[in-house]
Amino acid sequence: MTRTDIRLALPSKGRMQAPTLEFLAHCGFDVKQSVTRSYLGSIGQFPGVTVLFQRPRDIAVSVANGGVDFGITGYDVIADTDSQQHSCVIHDALGFGKCKVVVAVPEGWLDVKNMTDLARHTRELAGPLRVVTKYRQLTAEFLHRHGVEPFSLIDAEGSLEVVPEIGYADIIVDITETGSTLQQNRLRPVSDGVILQTQGCLVANRESLARPEVMNVAVTLLEYFEAHLRAERYVMVFANMRGDSAEVVAHALRTQTTLGGLQGPTLSPVYVSHGHEPWFAVNLVVPRDELSEAIQQLRSIGGSGVVVTPVTYIFEEQPERVRALREMAKRHIP
Repeated sequence: MTRTDIRLALPSKGRMQAPTLEFLAHCGFDVKQSVTRSYLGSIGQFPGVTVLFQRPRDIAVSVANGGVDFGITGYDVIADTDSQQHSCVIHDALGFGKCKVVVAVPEGWLDVKNMTDLARHTRELAGPLRVVTKYRQLTAEFLHRHGVEPFSLIDAEGSLEVVPEIGYADIIVDITETGSTLQQNRLRPVSDGVILQTQGCLVANRESLARPEVMNVAVTLLEYFEAHLRAERYVMVFANMRGDSAEVVAHALRTQTTLGGLQGPTLSPVYVSHGHEPWFAVNLVVPRDELSEAIQQLRSIGGSGVVVTPVTYIFEEQPERVRALREMAKRHIP
């Protein structure tokens, strides 16, 4: 039976849950969780979309099998499933949940600095290298590629870092952000043992995108995600400047390196009392990491009353990811 609703899966637990909801809120999408059924929710801006809360790894599976149309989860769980045939990542860098999937060995293995050392060490063991991980596919491919043979993969729930200490595994493959948890458990990543860089991503079911209403939601999400992520890098600056004309003020701004705005500064006259020197209001967008320099440059050419405010969105004519999605739809959707 064909579904007519649109479903978006979000993380129900773990490190991705809170950052995902915060990101959506910053993009203007407030998620409301059902009071009676905690696994359901809604987004006021999308009355036709049902939110389902699932475990991050289950989201990858649900999108691939068509149970949901979209999902936000870590790229690590997408890469560790055979889902590319039925799902596609339409935004791979949402900017939160950044981690690395790494190979980590006990600190006591002093002779193991890199993957070549690990392959040699493994050949010297009495039995297979015992590897505890939640990333079976990624781990197996990586170990095979680096000649680490033989090995056996061990499943475990919860914190994997304690498993080598307990004794039923030799090494772990897991995510790490700073490495502090590994260090606390007397583990360290090998120098070339980064399997994957991961962060939050938006994934969609390929067949679902053939439905116009689903494609419209995909485009809207991408538009707002891209506009917000772009805006995070900038601030809006307002200032007043004396000048005989707008052209004179614009010329002074163009002599500076950080005052060009996106396409150029916006100028408007300030209405002052008759007989007073003309003033103009300057409005421009400045990269956040260049704000201090921009303020100094404004002051150097006579700017005053500088006001700085955050930017919520900067919408492009057509974001590259929206263009790529539409091109993909033309190629693969009948």
